[in-house]
Amino acid sequence: MTIMSSRLIRHEMCKEELKRLGARVLDIQGIMFYVKFKINGTKISYVYHLNKDNTFFLERIKPYTCAIGDYDSEEDVVDTIRVDIKQFKNAMNSSNFESFIEVDQHISKLVRLFEDLYLYYNVSKEDINQVNTEINKVLEMINDVQEKSERVYFEKDPDVLCKNCKF
Repeated sequence: MTIMSSRLIRHEMCKEELKRLGARVLDIQGIMFYVKFKINGTKISYVYHLNKDNTFFLERIKPYTCAIGDYDSEEDVVDTIRVDIKQFKNAMNSSNFESFIEVDQHISKLVRLFEDLYLYYNVSKEDINQVNTEINKVLEMINDVQEKSERVYFEKDPDVLCKNCKF
């Protein structure tokens, strides 16, 4: 007879809940989990893994890469994915949805391009300051767009976006 630990039982329950949400869950070595959805033709995927301190790190990997955060339990991971999927379903109602995804993909690629720039090249302080100035202009633009845009999702407040966000 197999004896299951409470963590394993909780994990199995969380996997079942993710499946009920429409995901395929693949166990990778028992510490990393790949969660996949396909909603209205859009692939939305997550990876979460068990940290050494028994917390979980979650990131969205499709349709664009985004670190989401650390969580104390798999139930918190499931709740976060549930809200994220609701938000995507809501955003899919926008006629601009494909454009939003494209911009997010560009921003994700921009992060990698900048990382390659400083890992592979000796960049001057002046050039770094110029890049930072331009990034701050984009942040100001995002703040301006937020101010003039109608809020459409109210089940929770944004995790990062706030009035007059600053780096």
